[in-house]
Amino acid sequence: MCGIIGYIGPRDATDILVEGLRKLEYRGYDSAGLATLDESSDLRITKAAGKINQLVSRLQHEPTPGQIGVGHTRWATHGPATDINAHPHIGGDQILAVVHNGVIENYRPLKERLESQGYTFHSDTDTETIAHQIAACLEEQLLTRAAQGDEPDEQEALAAAVQEAVAKFRGTFGLAVLFRGHTDTIIAARRGSPLVVGVGEDEHFLASDAAPLVGHTKQIVYLADHEIAVITADSLRVIHRDQGLIQHDVEELEISASDVDRGGYDHYMLKEIFEQPESLENTMRGRLDEEQATAHFGGLNLTPRQLQTIRRILMTACGTSWHAGLVGEYLLEEFARMPVEVEYASELRYRNPPLDDRTLLFAITQSGETADTLAALNEIKRKGLPTLSICNVVGSSIAQESDGGIYLHAGPEIGVASTKAFTSQCVALVMLALYFGRLRHLSYTQGTRIIQQLRELPDQVRAALECNEAVKDIAAKYHQCENFLYLGRQYNFPVALEGALKLKEISYIHAEGYPAAEMKHGPIALVDENTPSVFLIPQGVVYDKVLANMEEIKARGGPIIAVVCEGDTEAVHLADDVIRIPSVADFLQPILTIVPLQLLAYHIAVLRGCDVDQPRNLAKSVTVE
Repeated sequence: MCGIIGYIGPRDATDILVEGLRKLEYRGYDSAGLATLDESSDLRITKAAGKINQLVSRLQHEPTPGQIGVGHTRWATHGPATDINAHPHIGGDQILAVVHNGVIENYRPLKERLESQGYTFHSDTDTETIAHQIAACLEEQLLTRAAQGDEPDEQEALAAAVQEAVAKFRGTFGLAVLFRGHTDTIIAARRGSPLVVGVGEDEHFLASDAAPLVGHTKQIVYLADHEIAVITADSLRVIHRDQGLIQHDVEELEISASDVDRGGYDHYMLKEIFEQPESLENTMRGRLDEEQATAHFGGLNLTPRQLQTIRRILMTACGTSWHAGLVGEYLLEEFARMPVEVEYASELRYRNPPLDDRTLLFAITQSGETADTLAALNEIKRKGLPTLSICNVVGSSIAQESDGGIYLHAGPEIGVASTKAFTSQCVALVMLALYFGRLRHLSYTQGTRIIQQLRELPDQVRAALECNEAVKDIAAKYHQCENFLYLGRQYNFPVALEGALKLKEISYIHAEGYPAAEMKHGPIALVDENTPSVFLIPQGVVYDKVLANMEEIKARGGPIIAVVCEGDTEAVHLADDVIRIPSVADFLQPILTIVPLQLLAYHIAVLRGCDVDQPRNLAKSVTVE
């Protein structure tokens, strides 16, 4: 869960690397560092614990000149956030520098072997093992070639050393390597952690994702697993572990500068909350078919006839995406009458559930890099089942590994706490349920009505966003509370879970989500005058039931915040504070009811002085188990 940036070309590398690290800081922000090669081809390294500004301050006293370099912003896995543990890490006798995203699971035995060979370790990280292992392999490569009397092709030797070293690693990595004395080459490699190469005019860029490349190039190359990139200022060679030198595809970068700046908002999270009407429109664009009263997806790579044979759907995800999967379970069971199971990916990857050849897996992920979700997907693939993904990042690992899938097209999500990706996942699942429903029993009239309701949805979310000022006032009233309960039923139960998660993530307040009726089976013991209960009670089939649950809380003196439909006349009398949203069909309610909960978490976090976009202990792309 770290960010990598690299540059080689005619410009000064440091400014480009620092700019790139700022755009990658959402991937990790407990330390950062740079390595460059100066005019004498020596390594110049500066790194600092803390956020990017700490590194920038240190660079004023420890500059890193050069036209080639790599940078890194860290989310700690092995060892605390200290200067020593920050990347880059040095290999051998100052012969190379490595930056790394991922986890090397077998680093301990490798470290012991390298120590026995005389290599000295200074940090607590697994990454230092990578650096020394590449140095050892390079030394062996050069000795072997010299003994054979071969005239060494130095660039080939560097690539061969990296290829030999990574073959020894068990785990995941995206890494970039600088070699002392080689101002013309960066070597990059990936397995399970993303890397993107930006192609410029007599210059190349390298990054963990495309965001830092915006403004520098429109041409990018997504590296795939088991590929090594040999990058110079004017060339790019990609070598596959099994196939050797391969032809790489150059793609158009679709992100614009406005996608990766704050656009006048105080925080990325707030910007992304208010982008949801547009992100929903982008997710639906070109996918609703009024003529056939269904939805179309170009990337499923399974024919309608094949999909008609599916009798069971398994969804797997983590965190916010798991909550979207729970919404999808309700949708597919209602519209398509199909049994659906939603599994935490971290649990599914180690289970052995009974699966037959009529089961279809959907992996749901914002980043496309979530390690547990990727591992669960690969485990199901090994069992021979079809695998599809719902993902927001083109070219990501999960998008590449799945047999097909649905891109959300929600645009980059920089805030660590997911907002617009969740609502886009939900609307994608509505369209998926419509599609499966029309393959089975859903009538033309029903399909047409669902499409019309989806068409109206972005404007209804715009109307829901008008609650912002009311939510801000409620946040001011309750921001000092240390415990919250979130309660909903049916489609709004997953929203209760997601609302509680948002509050926990960015304000550090303890919050729990429950089905409203489950309160009386234990959690109601938590209710007191200092514990607000946030009820999701829009009009619908369970409205009266949730109203009764509100009465139970009211009778015990608990403050109630109610999210209700405009025109509500009953729940408003029980609630201490009310947030109004437009009335929509039950199956679309999660996409509206989550909006005030996102805003509530945001405003409470701001009032508590929390770092909204970079909450403690978290990172955007969870690429470790």
